Amino acid sequence: MSTAKSTPHTGQQRPGNRWPVLLCWIAVALDGFDLVVLGAVIPTIAKTQALGFTSASLTTAATVGLVGVGIGAIAIGPLTDRYGRRRCLIGCIAAFSLFTLAIAVAPNVATFVLLRFLAGLGLGACLPTALAFMSEHAGAGRGGTAVTRMMTGYHVGAVLTALVALWVIPNLGWQWMFALGGILGLASLPVMWAKLPESEAYLRVTQGEAEPARSTDVVRGAYRRISLGIWAASFMGLLLVYGLNTWLPTIMGQAGYSLTSGLTLLLVLNVGAVIGLLVAGSIADLRGTKATVLAWFGLAGIFLALLSIRTGSSLLVHAAVLAAGVFVFSAQVLVYAFVGHLYPPAIRGTALGMSAGVGRAGAIVGPYLGGQLVATGVAYPWGFYLFALAAAIAVLALATVPPAPARDHSGMLGSKP
Repeated sequence: MSTAKSTPHTGQQRPGNRWPVLLCWIAVALDGFDLVVLGAVIPTIAKTQALGFTSASLTTAATVGLVGVGIGAIAIGPLTDRYGRRRCLIGCIAAFSLFTLAIAVAPNVATFVLLRFLAGLGLGACLPTALAFMSEHAGAGRGGTAVTRMMTGYHVGAVLTALVALWVIPNLGWQWMFALGGILGLASLPVMWAKLPESEAYLRVTQGEAEPARSTDVVRGAYRRISLGIWAASFMGLLLVYGLNTWLPTIMGQAGYSLTSGLTLLLVLNVGAVIGLLVAGSIADLRGTKATVLAWFGLAGIFLALLSIRTGSSLLVHAAVLAAGVFVFSAQVLVYAFVGHLYPPAIRGTALGMSAGVGRAGAIVGPYLGGQLVATGVAYPWGFYLFALAAAIAVLALATVPPAPARDHSGMLGSKP
């Protein structure tokens, strides 16, 4: 039987099929879970010195997990381009879930850290695979909206995990946070196996309707210039996302705000992120992805710089933080949407994996640089200057990327970015 025919497992997507949207959203929500779960349990682990953890080993666990995520993102690209989006996404969620579940029964620090790294490999591979799937599942001219709305799962997952932690940790213990994350991931697998089809664009490549490409094509010929600009912007984008989420309350504390006010501003920042994700994709589809992502990073830099100005108005500060959240987080997601426009299906998974993987390096550097500024007592206002500079570098990097997609290997141009 030809793989072109629809089956429950590998069939082409039918118009109106909502299962891929929901299941990819769930995959991204698991990423949101991982964003906050370690931060939620660290105070308890540090206080009780569970498993023999120290401040230094907790930092190692956090860093090693992010390293695993970056490696997983880069490694999955060639695999998803070769073996398909569906099998890779299901396999990655299975790996992440099993290793996360195992963390709940880790007997010592070394095992905990190793399992965080292995779980990171699986989790890091989920995002670029889901992004590739959604960029191909969306209808013509709807890629930006599909990708940005899928990424709301990231923030919803983070918020729900933080809320669940308020009850689970004091009543059941910190280990149950990892157990729940693993159980929920495993529970999604039967539904994904039954309802997630294969990407139609990938199937066209496997059926010979589009010429296959090599993974190295992302850094060859016309794609080299595109890739370098995208990688730089992704690095700066995730530097902003993780740097702000990690240090905003502390920086505002150096500016004279209370801890409660700082945490409230962090919530406002992430509310802005959801608002930005809901509107950015539609604007990108209407006005063009490149023009929108350039404007988004530029406006992010402006509002971040404005936060360095002291004001007696709490309303103005909250408005500036909300605006920064609107533009910072969705600017990074628009980079992924731009990748979906610029590369052909044969190497789209590799391109998204490389973009996400390089970006994860920024996710490590951002909190590190913020921590250095905090340690020296100059995080306010220089932290905001640093973040504004990162946004400006992203603008310059994306300005070098051609506005139109490169010609793909079937000789057809991609959709207008």
